[in-house]
Amino acid sequence: MSYAAIGAGLAVIGAGIGIGQIGGKAVEAIARQPEALGDIRANMILTAALVEGAALVAMVLAFFVKAAG
Repeated sequence: MSYAAIGAGLAVIGAGIGIGQIGGKAVEAIARQPEALGDIRANMILTAALVEGAALVAMVLAFFVKAAG
């Protein structure tokens, strides 16, 4: 089994868990303070994009390691 495939899979699983937690906490925050909907939503989208970007970088690096090795 390829270590690069394991690394890419772990990156995707980690990103999925992280984005799920971000969304869940944002919904809780909006339920507590509905007037802050816009700020919470903007921060949620920005944070989810950063998590997704980190996962994409991890996957690309895993495939580069696979190609080099």
